[in-house]
Amino acid sequence: MSHLYRSAIHAKVAKLPAMPPPQIGSVEEEDEENEAADGLGSLPSSLGSGSRSGSTSVRRQHHQHPPNPAYSPVSASSYFEHAIQVSVPPSNLDVRVYYTAPKTGDGAVMVCHHGAGYSGLSFACLAREVGLLSRGECGVLAIDCRGHGKTTRISDDDDNGAEIETEDLAIGILTDDLVNLISTVYPDPNSAPSLLLVGHSLGGSVSVRACPLLQERKYRITGVGVLDVVEEFTLEALPMMHSLLDARPDGFNSPEEAVEWHVMTHAIRNVESARVSIPGIIIPNPDPSSGPAYLWRTPLRLTAPYWSSWFTGLSSKFLLTRTARLLVLAGAERLDKELMIGQMQGKFQLVVLANVGHMVHEDDPGRLAEVLVEFWRRNERVVIGVKKVGEL
Repeated sequence: MSHLYRSAIHAKVAKLPAMPPPQIGSVEEEDEENEAADGLGSLPSSLGSGSRSGSTSVRRQHHQHPPNPAYSPVSASSYFEHAIQVSVPPSNLDVRVYYTAPKTGDGAVMVCHHGAGYSGLSFACLAREVGLLSRGECGVLAIDCRGHGKTTRISDDDDNGAEIETEDLAIGILTDDLVNLISTVYPDPNSAPSLLLVGHSLGGSVSVRACPLLQERKYRITGVGVLDVVEEFTLEALPMMHSLLDARPDGFNSPEEAVEWHVMTHAIRNVESARVSIPGIIIPNPDPSSGPAYLWRTPLRLTAPYWSSWFTGLSSKFLLTRTARLLVLAGAERLDKELMIGQMQGKFQLVVLANVGHMVHEDDPGRLAEVLVEFWRRNERVVIGVKKVGEL
């Protein structure tokens, strides 16, 4: 839920800043094509078979101004090698996957699951940094989960994605979706690369729950990394979410305006990352005469029935995960009691990043990549008899 989560934790319920006035700026390079027309190519055949290449109420009108080219969309082709829809029949989904393969036969793959309302493209800049730091030894597989991004139901003909009004976003369903996707992409656990599960906010909860299910299927899990979510404080913040959602714009008049709003309100502090990720979380308004030209792809208010279940039990499940554990937080947030005891017992690695917001992977992808690659290297090549981080 982006910066809304962190704002709620700090009880800052005041309305978000209004759309900033147009700024004069230019970009040094010609604008790249929108990700919607990316053409990143197909996933290798060894990664499973690829298949087929809601609206919100409008409460406020936006003053239009010319799109600022400094916030124009940027293609994902500079960050991932491949993009494709992967057919996952057990989940009745065609899942959008962004993938960069490891360059060595014994390499690992970082499987990245985004938070509510976002998409796999929120990991674009991180994926590039991981590839550079690991020298290609660690690949990245980022997904659009059910009801988000370009993931659609197999039975749907709607190119704009699954209908969030009828989509089941229960935590168990989302967990099964991730497990089913990995089983489709890597059908043979014995020949599959080792996997490092990384999830942001909701994605962290899904990754933690998916880990034991994948281990039951004999996949090698190097570790689980959870990005900026703590159960107790998240649950305490949920009652404030509707007030914060009321303060958001209903939509935008251009993709540039959407990017600009996220940057100027510090929802995302990295302009480059916002230019890649934000165009994918809005869709054209089917009736532009009724309001802004672009609406949110995933109306977060309609996911409210699932909020509590997404995070309840997260701390205990994280601490019981039988692999290396990493928790990355933005700022010096307090741990809840269960995590505090677990940290004192050495059950997981805790890293606090400075000068970032809730979107830690977008705000400072370089620093987070250093943390993740170091975590992966330390736990991937553990000497026999030496325990991984968090193992007792």
